[in-house]
Amino acid sequence: MAYLPYPKVRRIQKAHLRSQILEVNIVTILFFASSIHSKSSSMKMFSRTEIIQTTVGNRDLTPEEQLILADIRQRKLELLAEIEQLQSEIDAVSKDIGRVPLAEHEDNVSIDSTDSKDAKIMSLGCKKFNMDPKKGIEFLVSHGRLKKEEEDVAQFLYRGEGLNKTAIGDYLGEKNEFNEGVLKSFVALHDFTDLILVQALRQFLWSFRLPGEAQKIDRMMECFAQRYCQINPDIFTNTDTCYVLSFAIIMLNTSLHNPSVKDKPTVEQFIGMNRGINNGGDIPKELLVSLYNSIQAEPFKIPEDDGNDLMHTFFNPDKEGWLLKQGGRYKTWKRRWFILNDNCLYYFEFTTDKEPRGIIPLENVQIRLTTDRNKPNAFEIFASRGGEVIKACKTDADGRVVEGNHSVYRMSAGGEEERDAWVKCLRASISHSPFYELLASRKKQATGKT
Repeated sequence: MAYLPYPKVRRIQKAHLRSQILEVNIVTILFFASSIHSKSSSMKMFSRTEIIQTTVGNRDLTPEEQLILADIRQRKLELLAEIEQLQSEIDAVSKDIGRVPLAEHEDNVSIDSTDSKDAKIMSLGCKKFNMDPKKGIEFLVSHGRLKKEEEDVAQFLYRGEGLNKTAIGDYLGEKNEFNEGVLKSFVALHDFTDLILVQALRQFLWSFRLPGEAQKIDRMMECFAQRYCQINPDIFTNTDTCYVLSFAIIMLNTSLHNPSVKDKPTVEQFIGMNRGINNGGDIPKELLVSLYNSIQAEPFKIPEDDGNDLMHTFFNPDKEGWLLKQGGRYKTWKRRWFILNDNCLYYFEFTTDKEPRGIIPLENVQIRLTTDRNKPNAFEIFASRGGEVIKACKTDADGRVVEGNHSVYRMSAGGEEERDAWVKCLRASISHSPFYELLASRKKQATGKT
């Protein structure tokens, strides 16, 4: 029996709860919309055409009001259908979970046969790992399914059966002696013999999902570079060269295949940006051209992240509420629903929206109070380095995700107390990423500059 990961159960349950909240909101809107006219049609469920036809008979309603009422009712139909589908998924998952015989505590697994016991303890351990990697490993070690040895844990992560690849990346990137030993053993399981660098990167980056912290990425890519140069000693003069070129390939992949990047780098530009990184000398042009052509023909395949969906992110926010946001091109103020979580600020047009209109990562930014003639409780998010663009994104009028071009975001709260609460929470969520400083430092080492 293949059991569904527990995070999926949580996501379905949370999505179901959010859908119920949406339904309550829609029903409330329907109540007030219907009260516009005492003789408006009943709440019977019709198609959109039928709804419009029934509202046309209400002569006291304007055509615009009739269309709004029809759209609201149509939205309710869609929500009810979604709720029904979610409920069926919840029922199916609940049946699967019910087949796992647990005692009063989930750590006590009562099983009839040895094989069944092993399989179900391992399944439960994987679920625990996906929710909390450290606790998952401890559970499997305490039940004798893993040895508290770096090589054994590395083998478990390398096989990856039933494991979330984001959780694998987070565990491998932790800074302590045991985790760093596991990382080295994990990388040693990869065979990069006779592979060009881009092929080795494809294999390596498919086995887990890179974490978001620069220090973790630095440790993982350092181990990769050492392993690649160990197996292929005649390609680069030192590991710094491999390290820098690996990042250049990752960034090239983003530039060539991200639709929001308009100016695609040419092979000549790629060659130019990597001059002198081989201990002061140049990497053979033929190698750089082959790397460029490989990435251009086929982008990296990034493992799907099925454990950190937006619903999970928005379900337990650090703070949420309405704020006024000033536009970038046109300095008009619009009311937006903001959610603060995971060092990011998300904003929506309505509380019922499933996807945010924009995302502002709180990385290398600062918060300050500001004065505005008409908005006394305004504050700003601005780049720590003056003039830099904040790395944010938003959806345009066509629904496409595009990069933001703001160096400052200005918001306004409803009162001084509310403003101060937002500023305090935002400042507590700001992180500083030394990623680009780390890369610049390694590039200097690779080029022989001090």
